[in-house]
Amino acid sequence: MTATLPSYEDVLKAAARLEGVAHRTPVLRSSTLDTRLGAQVFFKCENFQRIGAFKFRGGYNAIAALSEAQRRRGVVAFSSGNHAQAVALAAKLLGAPATIVMPADAPRAKKNATQEYGARVIEYDRATQDREQVARQFVERDGLSLIPPFDYADVIAGQGTAVKELLEEAGGLDALFVPVGGGGLISGSALSAHAISPDCQIFGVEPQAGNDAQQSFRSGAIVRIAQPSSIADGALTQALGQLTFPLIQRHVKDILTVTDAQLVQAMQFFAERMKIVVEPTGCLGAAAVMNEAVPLKGMRVGVLLSGGNVDLASYGAQLAASDRLPPT
Repeated sequence: MTATLPSYEDVLKAAARLEGVAHRTPVLRSSTLDTRLGAQVFFKCENFQRIGAFKFRGGYNAIAALSEAQRRRGVVAFSSGNHAQAVALAAKLLGAPATIVMPADAPRAKKNATQEYGARVIEYDRATQDREQVARQFVERDGLSLIPPFDYADVIAGQGTAVKELLEEAGGLDALFVPVGGGGLISGSALSAHAISPDCQIFGVEPQAGNDAQQSFRSGAIVRIAQPSSIADGALTQALGQLTFPLIQRHVKDILTVTDAQLVQAMQFFAERMKIVVEPTGCLGAAAVMNEAVPLKGMRVGVLLSGGNVDLASYGAQLAASDRLPPT
């Protein structure tokens, strides 16, 4: 893994690699929410991306940047779901064998999709095994190229193409809200926002139960926490990365948190009012906006909906158990 921080130039290179491969996902609006907040809110809907999440951008860019010899040998990745699917599909499109290290308790739908894309899935126990060590065994033994889920320059650059597209379509923004797990998405998003809309304030949002990024941001050093528990399964990282943390420090205004109940309320809003399915992790930024975690009146606000991969049984149960939204 290179220690060199990626730049907006790397995002532009990623955009060229992804042209005609990744979907240019829609930017949707809600007049109901705009009226409620007194703001203009632009949702970049990566739930409509290939594999159902923004992760395809970074996964494809990282594998496309490898040499032909590296692609022939194959790639290995570790992920709870969306990065797994992204690497599996990208590897298939680029002719590279893929091995994916996934937790045994990963959502079944994500595990099935990963295998359907042609990848070999190796399961591990979150409580007793280190996923990076499991993956590195394949690097050392078989010469596979490791594609980490967030702390990797080409992955970060690929993720940054989503906000590049958002700003090209929506124009300049006053604020941007981005989900935070390991920090790959917000790091790439920050590179694009800083280059295209430099006055835009960038806010990361993570689960309240796993606020390692918030603690790190406010203390000035990477804080590692115990394995968190939240319905936002794509944001259950324990620490930011060596590349993502300095980019967040450089470009992000603040890191906010939301509760699982607020995530469910956001999921319900998208299902009922906008007729789209957004997974809990994908709702992190939206939940912060809907609950006005910072003042937004009169502002142009971007929100990145990072994915829409849900287990339908869990999704239905979460919505059924939630309180009804208040009338608007």
